[in-house]
Amino acid sequence: MKRVAVVYGGWSSEREVSISSGTAMAKAARETGKYDVVEIDATRQLAQQILEAKPDVILNGLHGPWGEDGCVQGIFEVMGIPYTHSGVAASAVAMDKRKSKAVYAQNSIEIAADVRVTRADASANHPLPPPYVIKPIAEGSSFGVVIVREGANAPANQLMSESWTYGDNLMCEEYIPGKELSVGVQGDRALCVTEIIPLREFYDFDAKYASGGSRHVVPADLPGQVTQAAMDAAVKAHQALGCRGVTRSDFRYDDERDRLVILETNTQPGMTPTSLVPEQAASLGISFPELVEWMVEDASCPR
Repeated sequence: MKRVAVVYGGWSSEREVSISSGTAMAKAARETGKYDVVEIDATRQLAQQILEAKPDVILNGLHGPWGEDGCVQGIFEVMGIPYTHSGVAASAVAMDKRKSKAVYAQNSIEIAADVRVTRADASANHPLPPPYVIKPIAEGSSFGVVIVREGANAPANQLMSESWTYGDNLMCEEYIPGKELSVGVQGDRALCVTEIIPLREFYDFDAKYASGGSRHVVPADLPGQVTQAAMDAAVKAHQALGCRGVTRSDFRYDDERDRLVILETNTQPGMTPTSLVPEQAASLGISFPELVEWMVEDASCPR
């Protein structure tokens, strides 16, 4: 029986989400009846933890910096153990919002205009005419995202708060009105399009992960050509970045201007009870254990 180590937890800002994803995937892997599953809550001694677990395959459930940006993937590569999701280079580029946007632009996928700013500059003056969005360059789960609304008299002064933990180098991006869309990709196939309707101010951490934080329309109620364009763009982004396994790309669709804009590609999409990719797979008749089994069997090294 193949021994699968589900690696989750870690110490990034997305630790709790990772624990939820990892424990859910471990449960699903056990339900297949095909794997000997061991769970690893990742520490900075992860290589030793893996040596002790002696896995045949690593099912990567880490999210955020270190676990999703190529760092831990490098450990798996050095150890020569087959693992899931994307490899070192694709993970690193996808995690950096400005680098990934350069790849999108080179491949004719529409992006929002942006400028790189420091935290101090963005809190002193408007980097772009409002409305705009301030984002950390390499965070996930909407941590550190600040929306400056149209007509705002002052820039985002909360950036200089002592509680800010997302670094000094940020991206200021034009705000795209309209619908929040997301497309999961499995291998080289788009699953479907979900429209996310936040029940909060915007699709922040709580809207993503808290029960009742958002409503998902699966599949999204969109014109056929928009659905196809989003699915095509998600696959193109997956391939252009060099991703493997399962990814999820997020978009904004301005229906008044018929403008579809990619925001980012997640190389380690959430696998929590409220996550988008499992929900999309289920809408196509793919159970969660079947999805996890596919990821395990897709694992390889190098990636």
